[in-house]
Amino acid sequence: MKQFIFFTCLMISLSISAQRFSSQIFHDGFMVTTDRDTIKGALKYDLEANILLVVKNNKTKSFSSRKVFYFEIFDEILNNYRQFYSIPYTVNINYKTPVFFELVYEGKVSLMAREHLISQTVNNSSAYWGGGTGTQIVIKYTFFFMDDKGKITYFNGKKKELLAYMSKKQSDVKKFIKENKLDTDSMADLVRITAFYNSI
Repeated sequence: MKQFIFFTCLMISLSISAQRFSSQIFHDGFMVTTDRDTIKGALKYDLEANILLVVKNNKTKSFSSRKVFYFEIFDEILNNYRQFYSIPYTVNINYKTPVFFELVYEGKVSLMAREHLISQTVNNSSAYWGGGTGTQIVIKYTFFFMDDKGKITYFNGKKKELLAYMSKKQSDVKKFIKENKLDTDSMADLVRITAFYNSI
């Protein structure tokens, strides 16, 4: 019994240690400051704190979103290039502050996202683990639309709100979503919907 408990704890520990998220590691990339200086190095972002760490010549510097115009990384976990902009956003009534947004899709209407890690309760029905519930850390995305005038609109992921935002072409978008069985809270599907909206 003791061996089983030890093995179970070991497997859980290995599972947790193997779980890596993009915001927790450094990536090759570059940043452009608000003074238009370009700095290449290893970059690590924190979207919740709006902080960017840059390692160059074995020295680490910290930049707030107020000092950053743009940064780009090659994300080895996602195996993809990712682009981020620091854009003034209303966080309280009549108060704007620069906030990091990831540019997911660019067009007349652009799709942007912010990510944060959350603890989520999951059911474990495996007989091997004995069933029950547990928690795991997952990435949660918050989506935003930006029009060609720079206005940013928060999107809650619901189909009704999406159709209201795209009201000028609502019937076409609604039909496109239904025919392709798309989810309005899925990043990949939102890219398809936004691209379609821009094309009609």
